[in-house]
Amino acid sequence: MITVPLSVLDLAPVAKSTTVGAALEATTELARRTEELGYHRFWVAEHHNMPAIASSAPAVLLAHLAANTSTIRLGSGGVMLPNHAPLVVAEQFGTLEALHPGRIDLGIGRAPGTDQVTALALRRTMEGLSAEGFPRELADLMNYFSGERPGQIIATPGRGEQPAVWLLGSSGFSAQLAGLLGLPFSFAHHFSSANTLPALALYRQNFRPSQWLDKPYAMVAVNAVCADTDERAEWLAGPSALSFLKLRSGRPEPLSTPDEAAAYPYSEIEREFVLQRRDGQAMGSPETVRRQLTELVERTGADELMLTTLVYDVQDRVRSYELIAEQVAGGLRQRA
Repeated sequence: MITVPLSVLDLAPVAKSTTVGAALEATTELARRTEELGYHRFWVAEHHNMPAIASSAPAVLLAHLAANTSTIRLGSGGVMLPNHAPLVVAEQFGTLEALHPGRIDLGIGRAPGTDQVTALALRRTMEGLSAEGFPRELADLMNYFSGERPGQIIATPGRGEQPAVWLLGSSGFSAQLAGLLGLPFSFAHHFSSANTLPALALYRQNFRPSQWLDKPYAMVAVNAVCADTDERAEWLAGPSALSFLKLRSGRPEPLSTPDEAAAYPYSEIEREFVLQRRDGQAMGSPETVRRQLTELVERTGADELMLTTLVYDVQDRVRSYELIAEQVAGGLRQRA
């Protein structure tokens, strides 16, 4: 049985047959249901110029989700700091924290979460587009929340309204920085599984106790598709694999149906790419997913798992989280 807290990362997936509005309503439905089931957090991720993902404005979406839930923690997984002025992020998430105190997480990433042309359109200048400036911009953001270095600018909301700040990463840079700053760290195992163990080791080796944490706290994000049988889970996961392949090939499009994904004529190279991406993830019946997630926790020492389930139909998405809560974790609500 999985005993660490379980959380949710959602991308507000847009399927071929639906609208963006329907995708956002499905994410809202999922947030309400996962709250009922006892999941710990519900995060949405910032991506741009991707037709299959509608979570491009996390702060706006989180305000809507917060108004439609009451207890689950809500946050960004993450806000990509190179795309934004730190003052804007401080004001947005300071507003969320002021409205929903104690429920807001600010997960921060240092990649743009998109291509360089789109990143330039977001920021309107080449300055700040490089991840090299990330530590300085992070320091500026934290100062807007704390007000420890008074200046002419006071973030209102923001100062004194600090959400729980996390660093996100898919390599060692943010892991090391999170450790040095004594912040919680979330690793993107769902698309960078080869780097998971080295990054977590760096985080723990470099950890310094802080005002936020006495000891390291690591969360691991993992793809999870759970269904009544292994075969159905495999079928449901097809659209996600095809979507990621097309994105990496420069041909992004909304999610295909499972039947369309199953009929796609994969080349040998493409099929190998898909199989590599599934390495270390969780997919199958409750029994299979329990074994896979247990192995992941044992291998990584994760303090928490964040599950992301990118499937075509929202009811299959909801059902996957229900099966994991009730049959893999033995009832999250009962343990709360």
